[in-house]
Amino acid sequence: MPRITCDDAARLLGNVPQENVFWCCDGQVFRNMRELGQAFASMTDEAFAHHSNQDKCDFATWVRDVIGDSKLARDLARSQAPAQAGHRVEQRVEFLSARLA
Repeated sequence: MPRITCDDAARLLGNVPQENVFWCCDGQVFRNMRELGQAFASMTDEAFAHHSNQDKCDFATWVRDVIGDSKLARDLARSQAPAQAGHRVEQRVEFLSARLA
């Protein structure tokens, strides 16, 4: 497993370019991993299911392709509810934040 450097952690936690923000069906816009994690706390099951179901994994795809975090993307693809996804994002943010110090 590749080691996460301080620079890697900063990049993964940073804002994505404006043209790559995530537009949620409930009107929320996410610019980074932290905003995504915070949104899961208040996201309805319906909004979550709109973006994450057997046909698509929008959150995981965005995290993998735009943010560049394949580990978190795999975890999000396995999440069944907003609370579970939020917990996984929170854990990843804590892990990456510890690498910044």
